[in-house]
Amino acid sequence: MTGSATNAIACVGWGSLVWDARDLPCVGSWNNDGPSLPVEFARESGAKKNQRGNKITLVVCPVGMRVRTYWILLDVPDLTAARQCLAAREGIPKNWETDIGFVDCASGRMHGLEADTITTWGSAIGLAGVVWTNLPCKFNGRQVMPSDAEVIAFLQALDDTDRASAERYIRQAPRQIDTLYRRVIEREFGWLCQE
Repeated sequence: MTGSATNAIACVGWGSLVWDARDLPCVGSWNNDGPSLPVEFARESGAKKNQRGNKITLVVCPVGMRVRTYWILLDVPDLTAARQCLAAREGIPKNWETDIGFVDCASGRMHGLEADTITTWGSAIGLAGVVWTNLPCKFNGRQVMPSDAEVIAFLQALDDTDRASAERYIRQAPRQIDTLYRRVIEREFGWLCQE
């Protein structure tokens, strides 16, 4: 790990951050031994006002199969800057205080789903802090976890352009993010990981 235990701040990821960090100020490359979290394809994303989304993305869910996530160090001066940088990357700068999870391993301050799990993991490897995307499950405009059947029906109903975008997201998700819904999607559509 780069940096000292007094200032090393990491970002945990499981979806598009891992293959497309964009402007996130990363140091080095993604490590595949992040905390085990209940991540699932359970968020309808890309919705425009009064319209449905165009893909199903990965989020931390209150229930679900735990998978090993990824992490990377960030080149930031403090935890607030890390949260704001991740919010900018995720396109959620207005809601960064709620939609970006964080733990301050020294003070014990934390916010977000699975914060206790992430604190234990981050402290064990000597991190000062950790940030992650804390967007909720969402389907049909409501903060609910869709069933696997609802996810399949949603993907089947997409037009060709949106379906191609949805397929690309699912295929690019790292292989180790092997969720129950991913297995169902792979069986239904044959959208296997591109790794």
